[in-house]
Amino acid sequence: MENEPAPPPASAEPAVADPPATGPDPAVTEASFTSSHTNTFPALLRELGISLLVSTYQAGKLIVVRAQGDALNTHFRNFYSPMGVVYQATTGRLAIGAKSEVWEFHNQTDVAPKLEPKETCDAAFLPRSVHHSGDIRIHEMGFIGREIWAVNTRFSCLCTFDSDSSFVPRWRPKFVSALAPEDRCHLNGMAIADGRIKLVTCLGATDTPGGWRENKRDGGRVLDIDTGETVVAGLSMPHSPRFHAGHVWVLESGHGTLSTADLKTGKTEIITKLPGFTRGLDFYGPFAFIGLSQVRESAVFSGIPLVEALSESERTCGVYVVDIRNGATVAFLRFEGIVQEIFAVTVLPGIRFPDLINEPGETLDSSFVLPDEALEEVPKELLRS
Repeated sequence: MENEPAPPPASAEPAVADPPATGPDPAVTEASFTSSHTNTFPALLRELGISLLVSTYQAGKLIVVRAQGDALNTHFRNFYSPMGVVYQATTGRLAIGAKSEVWEFHNQTDVAPKLEPKETCDAAFLPRSVHHSGDIRIHEMGFIGREIWAVNTRFSCLCTFDSDSSFVPRWRPKFVSALAPEDRCHLNGMAIADGRIKLVTCLGATDTPGGWRENKRDGGRVLDIDTGETVVAGLSMPHSPRFHAGHVWVLESGHGTLSTADLKTGKTEIITKLPGFTRGLDFYGPFAFIGLSQVRESAVFSGIPLVEALSESERTCGVYVVDIRNGATVAFLRFEGIVQEIFAVTVLPGIRFPDLINEPGETLDSSFVLPDEALEEVPKELLRS
């Protein structure tokens, strides 16, 4: 079911499981960054009225992907090893998990028209809080009501955050016997439905430091949160479980596939196979937005089917858009050069041209959010400025 459009001309852990503890790569700038995309990619974003956020911990960047005319505009913001990204459309809240921090941003729509290019941005994400979690290898994140939940990969648990603790453990697999910073099973993904987490993915049902590495080829599992039982087994490095359109979806990264999973039979059905390590997944209508990583030759990836089937030059880094009705690739964005690994791909519904400000400067210094009752005491001419 592979159907890849021809690319147009270019427009302008050690490895995955254990991201490097480094800051943003100064070599990766908008001037030095290169990419190519199909003409259908910006057209699709315009048609759907959406934009994307893409995290690349390897390069220390959050990439804002937005349509600008007939081309894509890829805009960078620096973070230390960003991985999990989650957006809550009903409240305008955005959370990003970095190396040792959890950032929370709110969409301040009044600020957006003032950002460059003027009168173009329709969303402005400004920081409201930064929580220091320590290096817990945050992977996927989600909003459950007002709480931010995260996959705490280093401690093999799901956790939340409060002002008194680095993190609050809330759940861990029953085969993990202790809360230890040892990445025992490489817990990495979570699926939310009906306002709660229902499924998680891990790379092995193991209880020793890094024990999942011994059987990474097919030791991956999908676990049910309520029972703690394995509902799908024998997967090759699974990531990004999701509920969408009446199905359970999972990326079997070691094969480079997007599949549906039957939780009653434990069987999976491949919808499409792509030329990269599939990780990072979001949906909008009938379209799946899938992150691909090139993955380097390393002990982490040796022996997995993808590396055996494709050479490093054949493996791709970028975002592919797949029509889930027929498995066809309808658009893609390929990152080239120094950006080689992607973690999260997040759709921003109803937002066409967002920006995010996370560094000191005039915008943050002069933007104030006050309670409604306090705004009544601010002169009206200041509110308009």
